[in-house]
Amino acid sequence: MSLDPVETLQQLVRVPSVNPLGRVEVDASCGEARLTDYLQGLCEQLGWRWLRQEVHPGRENLLAVIPGSPPAGEGGELQLWDVHQDTVAADGMSVDPFGGELRDGRVYGRGACDDKGPMAAMIVALSRLSSADRAAKRPTVVLALPVNEECGFTGAQAMCELWRPDRQATAHTTGGTISAAEMFPRPPELAIVAEPTGLQVVVAHQGVVRWRCHAIGRAAHSSRPHEGINAVYAMGRVVHAIERYQHKLAAAEPHPLCGRPAVCVTTITGGVGINTVPDEVTISIDRRLGPGESPAAAVADLVRYIAHHANPGVSRIEHDPPFMKSNGLLDSNNGPVAARLVQLVRSAGRECDRVGVPFGTDAAAIGSTGVPTVVFGPGSVHQAHTADEFIEVDELELGTELYCRVACEGLLASCA
Repeated sequence: MSLDPVETLQQLVRVPSVNPLGRVEVDASCGEARLTDYLQGLCEQLGWRWLRQEVHPGRENLLAVIPGSPPAGEGGELQLWDVHQDTVAADGMSVDPFGGELRDGRVYGRGACDDKGPMAAMIVALSRLSSADRAAKRPTVVLALPVNEECGFTGAQAMCELWRPDRQATAHTTGGTISAAEMFPRPPELAIVAEPTGLQVVVAHQGVVRWRCHAIGRAAHSSRPHEGINAVYAMGRVVHAIERYQHKLAAAEPHPLCGRPAVCVTTITGGVGINTVPDEVTISIDRRLGPGESPAAAVADLVRYIAHHANPGVSRIEHDPPFMKSNGLLDSNNGPVAARLVQLVRSAGRECDRVGVPFGTDAAAIGSTGVPTVVFGPGSVHQAHTADEFIEVDELELGTELYCRVACEGLLASCA
């Protein structure tokens, strides 16, 4: 059973899988469960053995194995292909978010670029493998479809437990036609994380840590503000301190591929009414990390800076523990795999190089286990998360062909 990349992508877009992003009230489009079920059915149609793993209630990773020759258990190459199930919200889109419309050489819809376009390309490439001569020498590929990439990378972090023998028994697998030990007789030799990179090979990217900060004051009638402690004023000084800290980061030595780290206040809420002195204000802080930075150290340094420079007066400043943190992707052990992949892309007539990017991906979690990991896929990040999200059909088809070549030829033998 060989699939078509455009038709496959249209079907994927039509199954909503919006990340709840911590929202208490969610609509029918939220969560990955329906997409997970759809993908499991597709795996069964293609004859792939599969495994499910609970990450959050009602949200499960799905993994499938496409056997190679010789088998991974007998020393054959073992690749991990990762592509996340979730998308960002569809609010305010100018196209039908779940229509999968094909128009003017593009497929439109939420996730068409990030990350269902790369997902379709991977699945279709592997479907072509499944119908090819099984006697041909080629790698075993584990296709990993994790949840919650857009808000924490927890799906990928949980998935990494599956190839650790000491963790397999407690990895929260919920069902399947293969065990974790069978799927991973050893850790993968390499991993390709599918994201819209314009078919450039990403070898390094920034990390991120996010948390909330509160200014605590005392409420009073707005006609007698001196009787209260205005949390807005205190938080204003905190925000100004963070702005100065960003200037400090902007002067730091840049990473040669990923540029400089950064910090940004992204949301602010507070107050209960126009006639009440506000007693609490909350901001969200987004700190982007260089590939070698520690999330804990970055938080601690900014917290110290705020304490020293914000001067909140009698207000109290409190910081919540981070609700999201991820290291960056280091380029220290993925060079040979990246070089071979660049060579393969160039041989198809496409300009390609090793690059760094400022956004985060599942690759950091996988790479932190010691697996050489790169990020590579069709589509442009400039179309990701947009009101008219789309992917070019030509790009989708070329990505499919390149993934198929990776799966047929392998990457390790050429790296030796």
